[in-house]
Amino acid sequence: QGLGQIGLLFFKLGLIAFGGPAAHIGMMEEETVTRRGWLTREHFLDLVGATNLIPGPNSTEMTMHIGYERGGRKGLITAGASFILPAATITLILAWLYTSYGTLPQIQPILWGIKPVVLAIILSAVWKLGRKALKNWTLALLGALVLAAVLLGADEVLTLLVGGLLGMVVVGVYRYWRGLPILILWPGMIHLNPQNGEGGQAVSLIKLGLFFLKIGATLYGSGYVLVAYLQGGLVEQLGWLSQEQLLDAIAIGQLSPGPVLTTATFVGYLVAGVPGGIIATLAIFLPSFIFVLVLNPLIPKMRRSKWLSAFLDAVNVSAVAIMTAVLFLLGRTTLDSWPAVVIGLAAVVSIFRFKVSAIWLIIGGAALGYGFYLLGIT
Repeated sequence: QGLGQIGLLFFKLGLIAFGGPAAHIGMMEEETVTRRGWLTREHFLDLVGATNLIPGPNSTEMTMHIGYERGGRKGLITAGASFILPAATITLILAWLYTSYGTLPQIQPILWGIKPVVLAIILSAVWKLGRKALKNWTLALLGALVLAAVLLGADEVLTLLVGGLLGMVVVGVYRYWRGLPILILWPGMIHLNPQNGEGGQAVSLIKLGLFFLKIGATLYGSGYVLVAYLQGGLVEQLGWLSQEQLLDAIAIGQLSPGPVLTTATFVGYLVAGVPGGIIATLAIFLPSFIFVLVLNPLIPKMRRSKWLSAFLDAVNVSAVAIMTAVLFLLGRTTLDSWPAVVIGLAAVVSIFRFKVSAIWLIIGGAALGYGFYLLGIT
């Protein structure tokens, strides 16, 4: 009965959890702390903090932590799988519809209207995370360096990891000896991503799985950082997707509830059909199951570590910098007409002024896109 309760709860949340990781975690707190009393609020907050110390999608890892606390290893697997399954299934269906009908005029205007909304959602995430991440001048400088490196073509995964390690050293030293002026630059980090000419060739499922396994094992911060990884890896390096397809993948990923990382399901389907969608999904989430299983018992020690705290601060600011860079790069191709700018500005006002949730913004963007199409305006 315990595993059944865990599975039913997180399957339900997987069906209704729109609005991103913060909204997901709020729903989990209401269900597991306030309503069911499975955890104390203090321990729930400890688990939230722990998800920020390891790679992977925060809200999905929260389901795994809660499942582990409630039902051990079986509870971890049950909770994580139950939360992921609805979103992955819905995304696979949307991917099939996209590949079957995505070139029809009735579908393209809807996707065209959603794309500026996606930019507004990413902007909102950058703003909220940035306000928390920029804690001092050292982190601000590190963020600026990471932003410049990504805009110049540096590999996003390597930049994020190196930024975190440097931050652990610099910020750690800064905390122990305040006022010590240290500036560390990492030579050789900035390099242009070469095109390897694989576009149009058959994609190996093993190579596809390894690509998403690497992302799942190194993805820090919000799930929206995934956009930067896909931009640099699939579009610029491997050439498996066009930038337009990437934007469509992000937009359709927003239409489904649950973890943002099920965008990988959509991408995998585009690249290699149903097997690709399944492999991409399993690969990107597998590291999270392992990390939570290993680290859950170590949470108390991790919370007390000053050096891990410094690493987390640096990784957070690096993630925000990467998101800012990809926002700029995607904005150049998306905001190419005044209707697109109007939709984007309307979404920004709706988010920042009226706190409209992401799902209603997506629906509104789709409606406006189709409305402009009916009026003959593009």
